Amino acid sequence: MRRALAVLAAVPLILSAAACGSEGATTGATTSTATSTATSTAAAAPSGVKVTGNVGAKPTVTFPAGSPATKSSYEVIQPGTGNDVKSGDRVIVNLTVYNWDGKGNAVQGSSYDTKAPETIAVNEQLPQVLQEGFTKVKHGGRLLAVLANDSAVQQQATTPAEPTKVFVFDVVGTQPAALKAATGKETGESIKGVTVTNPGGEKAPTLSTKTGEKPPKELVVKTVIQGTGAKAKASQTLVVHYTGKIWGTDQQFDSSWERGQPAEFPLAQVIQGWQKGLAGVPVGSRVVMSIPPDLGYGSQAQQGIPANSTLVFVVDVLGAY
Repeated sequence: MRRALAVLAAVPLILSAAACGSEGATTGATTSTATSTATSTAAAAPSGVKVTGNVGAKPTVTFPAGSPATKSSYEVIQPGTGNDVKSGDRVIVNLTVYNWDGKGNAVQGSSYDTKAPETIAVNEQLPQVLQEGFTKVKHGGRLLAVLANDSAVQQQATTPAEPTKVFVFDVVGTQPAALKAATGKETGESIKGVTVTNPGGEKAPTLSTKTGEKPPKELVVKTVIQGTGAKAKASQTLVVHYTGKIWGTDQQFDSSWERGQPAEFPLAQVIQGWQKGLAGVPVGSRVVMSIPPDLGYGSQAQQGIPANSTLVFVVDVLGAY
């Protein structure tokens, strides 16, 4: 089970660490104390944790005496007055995280300190307690979540249990939905030996890599359609459609378009050619990339990809969060 990262280097990993011991946990119901008034600034969770302070500022959390809670729960501290949060939303939050160990109960970090709100996808990858809790608050609301190790089947016998984690989420808003396809002006750019045909609309482009040209030794990235969105950052999670082929053979080894579902991944966790090639690309763009073996899979053959292959991808950048 992955441990929470120091401070808030990567919120999804912090949540994942907690989820290892919390998915399938009993979800605590909200109480009348927490939801009776939108002006209340304090409420006691079922666990006895107390949160004070105003939404929009770093909260103060007080822990009860004794051992940490062993059951996960959530509590609506402030219901909020804005739009509802729905399953499938990408909710923008300020959050503060504590390790509830019954000793120091140390704070692990807060986006109020880093001044960088985080985006969390409200989906099945979250612990059930958060999936439900987020849908009980609106924009401008505050949610307290206690994530305990109450799903022992998820833990390996040799792995020490995580401390119970306490999260306070202030809901800022939601990210706009990802695009369906690249949108913008065609540039006419291409890579010598590679052809990309744009059919328009939401249809997949056609990529051809059948060529006698020698593959470039360096990474080559060309913009086929120039998007107008924010530039993708190396630290973000991207939503993309793509097709991948082998240089010179026109052999296709993967296509999200054929699966009918865009791919979503942290840019920092894919091959270096993608990391270097997509960082800085505006959302809405379509790019074609030629990736040399040393920035791809090198001498290690993959399913459908021979060793030392130059990879060619056409990629639509549909969202960056």
